[in-house]
Amino acid sequence: MQVDVFDLREGDQLTSDVFNAHGVHILSKHAILNERDIAKLVQHQIDEVSIYPRSRSSHLSTSPATDDPSSSNKTTIERINAEILPHFDNAVNGMVHLFDQIRSGDAITEQQLEQLVDPLIQSIQKQRDSVSLLLLLNSENDYTYQHCIQVGMISYYIARWLKYEEAEAQLIGNCGFLHDVGKSRISDDILNKPGRLTGEECELVKQHTIFGWELIQKMKGDCPEATVALQHHERSDGSGYPKQLTEEQIHPYAKIVAVADTYSAMISKRAYKEERDMLDVLKELYALSFTNLDPTVIHTFIHHMLPNFIHKRVKLSDDSIGEIIMTNPKDFFRPVIRRDGAFLDLSEQKELEIKQIFM
Repeated sequence: MQVDVFDLREGDQLTSDVFNAHGVHILSKHAILNERDIAKLVQHQIDEVSIYPRSRSSHLSTSPATDDPSSSNKTTIERINAEILPHFDNAVNGMVHLFDQIRSGDAITEQQLEQLVDPLIQSIQKQRDSVSLLLLLNSENDYTYQHCIQVGMISYYIARWLKYEEAEAQLIGNCGFLHDVGKSRISDDILNKPGRLTGEECELVKQHTIFGWELIQKMKGDCPEATVALQHHERSDGSGYPKQLTEEQIHPYAKIVAVADTYSAMISKRAYKEERDMLDVLKELYALSFTNLDPTVIHTFIHHMLPNFIHKRVKLSDDSIGEIIMTNPKDFFRPVIRRDGAFLDLSEQKELEIKQIFM
């Protein structure tokens, strides 16, 4: 029997192969459909397909999916809170202590850094849902210290996604953890100032790259962590600081940490800044890949983040609620949405935008 694609149910079985308008094979004869298959049909603008009478597959699930996505999200939240949050909080507290130690004139050791971040790295190695992780581990408190830890975590993720070996990925993560250590020489009154900084204060804050390089050099000598501390605000078009380096002059690790640093600064909750939606931030980050941040690093980051949005609930621009069920390879930011049992391909429904993503 012929069925409109929007009337399909999970468990329906095709009686023939399905091809799109360009002759590309989409699904095979006898395929038993799940929600991803249905979404694929919608995405390829298939109007209707032929399925066996539903009595033939009555032993299968023949009702539309009604699982509450918040249930799996709740499980993710509980797991992160139990397995990772204690290590994250310990790392933040350790970073506070490290900054205070530097301010008091005491040297820091590599062993201290290992004790601070190794348990966190080990806990996030098994965490697949990086979107949930990065949304949860973010609050208005202790911004500078949380930012350091978050940048280290993101740098580690990106390095692994770029196919760096584990040991080198951990080194790149350490570069992220230490990238802002030079801010330990700047007072919290300036770092946490709710209003706009004066010109003099801005110039002082920019010095944190040099301060960090000096501190790490003193601790470890010439090393990637020192180079990244110095270069993480350099930009490929020469617009960065402190040395206005261009693309070929910037260390590859610094390019990774620069993307992690920029993303974390954009997404973080701060008392004087309105919270931003993650998808909106990723769009802005994507735009920067065509100007002054490394495109390979950014596109790799976005490519690996977007699949984690599948099954996240969203609010659309018409205030309706839906669920992301499939990413769109042709347009990162316009996925397929399930809403009220129907499938919406936002690459076709141009009048709709994702307004907010829920945990």
